[in-house]
Amino acid sequence: MRLSRLLSGVAAAALSGVLAAVMSLTSDGHARAEQTIRAADPSVIRVGGTYVSVQSTGGGIAVRQASSTVALASAPARQVWSDAAGRGEVWAPEIVRDGGRYHIYFTAGRGSAHRMYVISSAEPDRGYTGEIRLALPDDKWAIDGTLFTFNGQRWFVWSGWAGDTNVEQNLYIARMSSPTTPTGARYVISQPRERWERVVGNPFINESPEAVKDPNGQLHIVYSANGSWSDQYCLADLRLRAGGDPTYVWDWYKSNGCLFGSDRATMMSGWDPTLHVNGPGHHSFVLLDGDIGTSPPAGPRFPLMFHAVPKGTPYAWENRYWYTGTFAWWGNTTYSRADVPGPTADTGWSLKFFE
Repeated sequence: MRLSRLLSGVAAAALSGVLAAVMSLTSDGHARAEQTIRAADPSVIRVGGTYVSVQSTGGGIAVRQASSTVALASAPARQVWSDAAGRGEVWAPEIVRDGGRYHIYFTAGRGSAHRMYVISSAEPDRGYTGEIRLALPDDKWAIDGTLFTFNGQRWFVWSGWAGDTNVEQNLYIARMSSPTTPTGARYVISQPRERWERVVGNPFINESPEAVKDPNGQLHIVYSANGSWSDQYCLADLRLRAGGDPTYVWDWYKSNGCLFGSDRATMMSGWDPTLHVNGPGHHSFVLLDGDIGTSPPAGPRFPLMFHAVPKGTPYAWENRYWYTGTFAWWGNTTYSRADVPGPTADTGWSLKFFE
């Protein structure tokens, strides 16, 4: 890697207040990702000097707190919600902090009945409300949703179906008038239509979206592609063009391949496959308060959590572990496309992920 490229734009981005807010994150970085909890779908934020994670426990949701991402593995898991109503499979809880309160978004249901729910509390590991079903537009199958604020507007992004059958999982976005109230229509922002994200299908997959803001202030949605049941699972990027409309699909530019994956054939040119794990995906940017306004500047690496299966182990859901890792901004990267409205290429920041 050329250091000059990695550092390009630092001077413009390194405002002292932003840098102070994120530099302490680097203390938790590691030269190599560490295997931690035997589980899937990590969601981790930092609150002051404490790392807070949330995970599904089968019929409920548990929260851990620790002084580092590695220490989460040995921290007690405190149950904060149980599926007393028998809603079904509980998947992929996401913890965010908004307005001084913690909100955990999760999927519950069976088959085509999977929908998004939210619970809230003033404390990270106790006192949560009963679950509220999010009234997402069109009321279709929905998983992997999370909340973020961009340009003063709350947004909710999730993976879902266009109709009532399991053909493909698209990424959708909708405005939120509060952390529990969607408003207006849903808008598709990504569909699994590229060759490299259709290696494993039935259905074809775009899921696990996570928002982050680059050093130019542009919005990115990093998501998982290909089936989670396969070692082809990987991370890819959507970058909103400068000044773009988050609800307009053609203002989003998709990376030309996986940015974090274990199959060289699906990787974007200039990105290398993993050395130690297979099928990395469903990640979490470990941001202060989970706020994309604290997204890191260009230059150093910052904490990341993801799940994967260690190389040499059969790839199966039950063999997934949480891993610590890092990411850094990678400048002057062009994403190109063809046969769609708008410019065919967009150049800006991308991301590099490190085991």
